Amino acid sequence: MGFSPDFLEEIRSRLPVSEVVGRKVRLVRKGREHSGLCPFHNEKTPSFTVNDDKAFYHCFGCGAHGDIIRFVTETEGLSFPEAVERLAAQAGLPMPEYTPEDRVKTEKRKNLYDVMEAACHWYQSQLRTRAGKQGLDYLLRRGLSEPTIRDFRLGYAPDGRTALKDAMLARDGITEDMLVEAGLLIRPEADPHDQPGTQKESYDRFRHRVMFPITDRQGRVVAFGGRALSSEAKAKYLNSPETPLFHKGRLLYNLAGARKAAYDQGRVLVAEGYMDVIALAQAGFQYAVAPLGTAVTEEQIGELWRLAPEPILCFDGDRAGLKAAERVVERALPLLKPGHSLRFIYLPEGEDPDSFVQGHGAGAFGELLEKGRPLATVLWEMLIRATPAETPEQRAGLQQNIQQTLSEIKNETIRGYYQNDFRKRLEKHLGEEILPENLSSGMGRQRDSGENRYGGAGKSRTWKGRGAAKEPSYGVRTLSDTARGKTGGRVLLDLERLMILTVLNHPWLLEQHHEELAICDFESQELDKLRNEIIRISLRDSDLDRESLNRHLIDQGFGKAIEVIFDQEVLKADWFAWPDAAPQDVEQGWLHVVNRKRLFVLEKERQAIEQELAENMTDEVFARFQALNAEIEHARRVDASMDEYGIASGKQSSS
Repeated sequence: MGFSPDFLEEIRSRLPVSEVVGRKVRLVRKGREHSGLCPFHNEKTPSFTVNDDKAFYHCFGCGAHGDIIRFVTETEGLSFPEAVERLAAQAGLPMPEYTPEDRVKTEKRKNLYDVMEAACHWYQSQLRTRAGKQGLDYLLRRGLSEPTIRDFRLGYAPDGRTALKDAMLARDGITEDMLVEAGLLIRPEADPHDQPGTQKESYDRFRHRVMFPITDRQGRVVAFGGRALSSEAKAKYLNSPETPLFHKGRLLYNLAGARKAAYDQGRVLVAEGYMDVIALAQAGFQYAVAPLGTAVTEEQIGELWRLAPEPILCFDGDRAGLKAAERVVERALPLLKPGHSLRFIYLPEGEDPDSFVQGHGAGAFGELLEKGRPLATVLWEMLIRATPAETPEQRAGLQQNIQQTLSEIKNETIRGYYQNDFRKRLEKHLGEEILPENLSSGMGRQRDSGENRYGGAGKSRTWKGRGAAKEPSYGVRTLSDTARGKTGGRVLLDLERLMILTVLNHPWLLEQHHEELAICDFESQELDKLRNEIIRISLRDSDLDRESLNRHLIDQGFGKAIEVIFDQEVLKADWFAWPDAAPQDVEQGWLHVVNRKRLFVLEKERQAIEQELAENMTDEVFARFQALNAEIEHARRVDASMDEYGIASGKQSSS
């Protein structure tokens, strides 16, 4: 099976390398890159680097290098077509049926790139003719320098009805059909009253306009934007239509040009139009991009996050600008993921980035960027603008609106942070405490979770919770019984041993739950070494069985550690960990242990924060305390649901 270069590039553009590699390798973000232990050779110090911007991984230790497709083929033993099929499914792309007709389309697309490049050269040349003087004067009047005009390849489309058409058709290999398909010519539809077979003459789409080439991620010209020079034009700005090369909802103006600056500075700025982007780049803000005549789309948000974790969106400060910002917020909420958000800046009414930079200078605009407002703040202001809160009914309506809006956030961790943050904002806005009985579980304080209330402002704040929170029982079945009287460190050690024991007896767990083991830090250094070796061998061999895994680990010097684990009396009652347990019991039991270990660690973290609060009661520390409580509540809900399955009570599957 063959795949077109465009299809493969679409897969690569939709799936960050860190996302694919991160399923096999525990990665740590360092600036704009990620690093971890190389899966292709045994190492103790990370030399494996993943770069999302450049879309590759590289190991400085063994020299392994490639993209996401190569990574999947080499770590999972798949053929190239199998790897492409798996990655396409993850990217949400249907597999193409690569027929002879598809090959013709691919060849046609290559030819269209040549057509667009030829048209761009021609438009550039026309800007320097007598006919193009008005266009050049316009650009110079807007303050653009000659190097800027050249760098952005700006041009001019003459006023003649078929000027571009005549120039292009005079070249070998370019046909009228190609120019129509590329969106450069308009071919009128046949009139029903015309004679059969009558075909009206095509004409240039862009006439008497300054031309802005639009490029794809690789810098290839795929479309144009044209700014009218005549006040009589029906549209001030005109863009190319959708073509085989151009999909306006996916691309951003100056995407290729901004990538290096965005990578170097860790920042990307979204302006409204072409001239804003060009003026900002000339002023030193080369990381500016713009949507292409539409509101920012979900795909464009994903593209922005590939450039920087917190893109800054610039809007006018008028009503239209606020509405535009609201549309972006609504689209971004379901997409939010840890470490990725948006920031917003608003210009004074009547200003755009171009006029602001020219009127106030690059320094003033840079100061404005530093004051970018977080998405959470913009969302909050959006919600309170929309709903008054003067009466009890209006307050209830505002509260309900907040809950419904936050429910759009799909990531549970981020949603929990927002719920805690917005509860505090709502209390401050209404001037009263929001009690749990007045709120859904999404936003209320969960007092039974162990979160304590504190005294009023200005007082020495002391913790006076409504009774001590129950200490959770850790481990599964036997551990929950024997944990009483044990130190926390011993309980944690037993949980880690139980995790390893289950994997040793059921290596097939790693096929679906490799990540859970990879991201779980072990307190025991010896068990952590054993865990790392299991991960390493599982990456090399996707069909591990119990005997071969244990034999390999013994050969690597882990025999004594394995013997200790198998001899632990406290683990023997946990039937799901042993070879004769049913697969579904094994999986549920193991995940239960993983969750209990996480809950144990979270509880330890909360104790530390409570101590910190007693010594230094600040909003920042309290916010961390609330967020941690939200995580603990989620882990407890997961634990309770697993208890219902029967793992904690020792019920075995009938299978």
